[in-house]
Amino acid sequence: MKTVFSGKKWLLAGALSLAFSAQALAEDKMTLLLDWFVNPDHAPIVIAEKKGYFAGQGLKVDIQEPADPSMPPKLVAAGKADMAVTYQPQLHMQIDEGLPLTRVSTLVATPLNTLVTLKSSNITSIAGLKGKKIGFSVGGFEDTLLKVMLKQHGMTFDDVELINVNWSLSPSLITGKVDAVVGAYRNFELNQLEMENHPGHAFYVEEEGVPSYDELIMVVNNRDRDHDKYRRFNVALEQAVQFIVNHPDEAWGLFKDYKPKELDNELNRRAWKDTLPRFALQPGAFSHRRYEAFAQFMQEQGLIKNKVPALAEYAIEP
Repeated sequence: MKTVFSGKKWLLAGALSLAFSAQALAEDKMTLLLDWFVNPDHAPIVIAEKKGYFAGQGLKVDIQEPADPSMPPKLVAAGKADMAVTYQPQLHMQIDEGLPLTRVSTLVATPLNTLVTLKSSNITSIAGLKGKKIGFSVGGFEDTLLKVMLKQHGMTFDDVELINVNWSLSPSLITGKVDAVVGAYRNFELNQLEMENHPGHAFYVEEEGVPSYDELIMVVNNRDRDHDKYRRFNVALEQAVQFIVNHPDEAWGLFKDYKPKELDNELNRRAWKDTLPRFALQPGAFSHRRYEAFAQFMQEQGLIKNKVPALAEYAIEP
């Protein structure tokens, strides 16, 4: 009896070993390219890694920061990476250019973009910008945001002076080079200004004639859009968001320890708190109406030539 029992134990142990080996072999490896250096916008990705949620879904995710922020979607389209963080407005333009991309997840589910003035300027309405200087970093989409916001108040570009300040948004405001900046993120530039004792006043794009949109999303190559690993990725991401919302202080500790030299500072600490309410609680959820409405807006503003069906071309339902 003892010999038989021992044999059964070894058979069971062998079966378990084979099962675990098969699981390890079946682990899906993914390369995920961020849109920028790691910051609080990426918290669900970092927490999913740190808490083992990716591993729990059979995923090994290689998180990479890009040398060139414009390249991640292009690398995914070329089959050189599995997934990239990008922006919904950019996705519409990339689809219009013919890039084979599909949106599978949402990180930040509201716009972060704002038009910002200094509170000390006493410019409390967009109409008050008539004759003023407005700084911008990137032409194209930011120009369109500003045009629409001005139009809401009976103004055009002829009523303001546009100045390219590159990425120097907050310093340009503080030094008086410009009276307002467009493209300032409500979770970063507003905190930068506050820390420099020059508090800002924000005009929110979605309150000034621009349809609401997802600020940060994740895209994959069309040929892989139906792969089960992306659904599992979203399960892990949702677990991470739930943890962040339920345990924000503990989550902050895990997040800053991911890259303490870069992340453990006052700006990121403040941005963390302002970003939490904007994470998508269901990263895989997709609003067909919202994306169709924004595509229509992009077409009307001349940013894309053709509006294509979202689910057929560049999105999947959860």
